[in-house]
Amino acid sequence: MSEGFDLVPVQIRVNGTLYERTIEPRVLLVDFIREELDLTGTHIGCDTTYCGACTVLMNGANVKSCTVFAVQAHGSEITTIEGLARDGKLHPVQEAFAANHGLQCGYCTPGLIMSTVYLLSKRQKPTDQEIRKGIAGNTCRCTGYQNIFKAIRAAAAADDNG
Repeated sequence: MSEGFDLVPVQIRVNGTLYERTIEPRVLLVDFIREELDLTGTHIGCDTTYCGACTVLMNGANVKSCTVFAVQAHGSEITTIEGLARDGKLHPVQEAFAANHGLQCGYCTPGLIMSTVYLLSKRQKPTDQEIRKGIAGNTCRCTGYQNIFKAIRAAAAADDNG
């Protein structure tokens, strides 16, 4: 801990588990998730909100966790990529990304998946334009996005059948 900062208590529910910690007020949510909770699926990509690799759901809304202080998440419900699978079964969006080659190096994948989960919670059958808007805050440097779009469309179709 650095000197000069008063420590503050936070309670944050992450993937259904309540965590109580005493932290410096300047700790970013992404660092809290990765360093305090050892949930490393949320990636740090740019620290400038550009890439979206750190996207998580906070109270159901997608947020870039590199732009939120952990103290701002006090009392919140956070879902990370680790919280999507249930009983050893991948979330339908995770399955769709795997089945449709919606990833290459995988660095941006957790953020894209979280943004897709949010998008599909708001729009069950998104148009291509809505998909573009839904993932606009996420950057993939490896692909041309065709398979990402294919995966999102497949996830939307699977959700209709599930």
